[in-house]
Amino acid sequence: MAEDLYQTLEVSRDADKSALQKAYRKLARKYHPDMNPDDKAAQEKFKRVQEAYEVLSDEEKRAAYDRYGSDFEKIRGGYQPGASGGGGPSFDGLDLEQIFGAAGRGGGGGASGGPGFENGFNDFFEQILGGGASMGGGGGSPFGGGGGRRAPAPPQRGANTRYELSVPFEKAVLGGKAEFYPTGTGKNEKLSVTIPAGVEEGAKIRLRGQGQQVPGGEPGDLILVIKIDEHAFFNRVGRNLEVKLPITVGEAAMGAKIDVPTPKGTVRLSIPAGSRSGKRLRLKGQGIQFSSGSPGDLIAELQIQLPEELSESATELIKQFEEAQDFEPRKDLKF
Repeated sequence: MAEDLYQTLEVSRDADKSALQKAYRKLARKYHPDMNPDDKAAQEKFKRVQEAYEVLSDEEKRAAYDRYGSDFEKIRGGYQPGASGGGGPSFDGLDLEQIFGAAGRGGGGGASGGPGFENGFNDFFEQILGGGASMGGGGGSPFGGGGGRRAPAPPQRGANTRYELSVPFEKAVLGGKAEFYPTGTGKNEKLSVTIPAGVEEGAKIRLRGQGQQVPGGEPGDLILVIKIDEHAFFNRVGRNLEVKLPITVGEAAMGAKIDVPTPKGTVRLSIPAGSRSGKRLRLKGQGIQFSSGSPGDLIAELQIQLPEELSESATELIKQFEEAQDFEPRKDLKF
């Protein structure tokens, strides 16, 4: 019996998109091959989690899965001959990118460099309606009625496939190799791709010839859509990185030099005496480094923290500190 996709993602059947994404990112981080390099079971679990999220995050696929179960792809796939009422192929639900692949709008291939239809829509109708179709002259109408000789239909090109690739935050910043098992291509093999340093959420990477395969034709392309996992402490704003930096009361009051982790290693940061929570300090050049241009900065926002439990001596010292200071932090607070 096929594994239930909701159970794979550990969510209820009425989970919304936010709950799906939260569960996916949690499990993807837990079972990611980078986190479990020698654990085959974890890598297989990671693959199943990706497959489940790909289906359930797509409203159309999810509705089909809820209705038909694990056989939904077989029921959804392909057109039904004659379904349009006239015995011809139905175009309902076809994606233009799946029809044209990586081809441009004109002949000879588009800006993406993929194979195109050299004769424009003549080749388009040949692929959809069979050989011999022409937009005029000698070959008859593409919709029948012509007396010209019909040439054999050229081999079709496989459809392009989109795949969401989850990337750890650190790898998105620094770049590196990512390995994954794609779904929706009909293949069962591990692929590898180089993630460029500084890649952004939603960026697309095209792997040529790794899409769907059709008998006798060229395979389509695999379009990777980058999804970046959240970091426990850092977040990204353009080229800059931001971090909430915990400091002690003493460090805030008297100033200090403390170590701060950055993508390039640990650096020393000077905390000015009398600093307050919310004060933002800038570390120049310690943010996102792209292949060209200057790097961004690291913005450290100070957060004064106290221990969960204070010793008696520490409590007594704080009382003495309060008595020695004539300070009213809320004197200007108004509604």
